Amino acid sequence: MTSLITQVKSKLFIRSSQKSMHALDGAYASLLRGRSLDFEDLRPYEFGDQVRDIDWRATARHGEPLIKRTKATRKHTILFLVDSGRGMKALAEDERPKRDVVMLLAGALGFLTVRHGDDFSMVYGDGDRVRRLATGSSEGALEHALRTIRRAIDDSAAPNDRDALLGYAARNIAHRRIVVIITDEAPMTAETDRLLRRLTVQHDVLWLTVRDAEPVVPAAAGPRHRRDVDSGWGIPDFVHGDPEVMAELAAQEAADTARRDEVLRRLEITHAEFGGQDAAVPALLSMLNRRSHARL
Repeated sequence: MTSLITQVKSKLFIRSSQKSMHALDGAYASLLRGRSLDFEDLRPYEFGDQVRDIDWRATARHGEPLIKRTKATRKHTILFLVDSGRGMKALAEDERPKRDVVMLLAGALGFLTVRHGDDFSMVYGDGDRVRRLATGSSEGALEHALRTIRRAIDDSAAPNDRDALLGYAARNIAHRRIVVIITDEAPMTAETDRLLRRLTVQHDVLWLTVRDAEPVVPAAAGPRHRRDVDSGWGIPDFVHGDPEVMAELAAQEAADTARRDEVLRRLEITHAEFGGQDAAVPALLSMLNRRSHARL
């Protein structure tokens, strides 16, 4: 079986001259506070590097943009909170399993973490229980973590429980972390709001939403067999294309999205939506760049 890390890398290195990887590298590095100012070396500017890292004196001397690299004085730890309930067995917006998008997002950010010499830790769970994996710093540890979470999603019979994940982190993670929440479009609750306010006091938080497939599709899309993963209820074929049903669902989705966005904006939590695997890397890069540029 092809390793999950290999699959993630194939998605990251999708552009010529590895531009997507360079861009993600630069955006990731700029997220981290507390990097040393001790000079290490110079290298040519590459696509995705931050303008703030250009050594202008050296650039003037050599006639080409040069990036100043510094030595890190301490490691950072990225904490992933991953929904692994049965809801992740459903389809994403691209009509492929949400689970695969979760694997790509956790794998991509995990790979960047390892590549930059930082540590990662993963907390995952559903409505039955929450589990935490040991901190890792290698591709082997990341491969093990991804396989563990994928197996947990495949085996889960319990519904998603985002608030349980947030509550676990709020109670048990004492040291400052960059916390990456990978979840779906389940509506925000008052408890979600409360726990996020608690987490943002101590941690830097990012929120990644995996978008669900539309439960009801236009008639022109052809027959789509839909079944709710929680209740097992199958959506009757005659519902698809019904304008009133589709309008009501769209209104509810818009209200839930507005509520979520208002909470995340108020708490200054960086957020991005991911509809499927093919557009995940550009969306991830856009999110990281927004976050890093906000700190200029």
